[in-house]
Amino acid sequence: MEIKTAKFVTSVASADNIKDFGVDEIAVAGRSNVGKSSFINYLTGRKGLAKTSSTPGKTRLLNYFSVNDGQFMLVDLPGYGFAVKLSEEERRRWDALMGTYLTSSPRLKLVLVLMDIRREPSELDKQMISFLSTSIVSFVVVLTKADKLSRAAAGRQKSAIASALKLGVDNILITSSLNRQGKDDVCAVMEKYLNQE
Repeated sequence: MEIKTAKFVTSVASADNIKDFGVDEIAVAGRSNVGKSSFINYLTGRKGLAKTSSTPGKTRLLNYFSVNDGQFMLVDLPGYGFAVKLSEEERRRWDALMGTYLTSSPRLKLVLVLMDIRREPSELDKQMISFLSTSIVSFVVVLTKADKLSRAAAGRQKSAIASALKLGVDNILITSSLNRQGKDDVCAVMEKYLNQE
């Protein structure tokens, strides 16, 4: 699958306002500061499509992007494990938004769970994988920032992360937006799930 066009459609701040655009959806999840915005920009070939920020936890909304003139929606989820200070009420709203979307969106085909290849999976990463597994939501782990490691070290990290998450290495892809690595692999996986009934 080739991504030819992508445009921002809307943001949603609460679980009550989750949208259904009548097309399949692929979500992008990950810890705050894992590089979700850079990944989305790299994947779509649109430099400023998703707003990047040096402040972790900046994305507190569901952001919907229409890909290939409405072929499917790419949905950027709020980062988890955020460093910003939130009130209890904000935190509950954020949790409800994430949980409701992941468990009740009928058109969600796949979740791309981004993790930094240099880091061991955190407890929050493990919780997300466990949540998706028990909710029977299809997912694949996408390791970002592979340019920070040699090819051999990246391969070792992939195996170590697979082991820590109790996943097969086939469930894990390696990417680098800087080195333009892994985009075809991600697009192939997305196409596979979009074509499933």
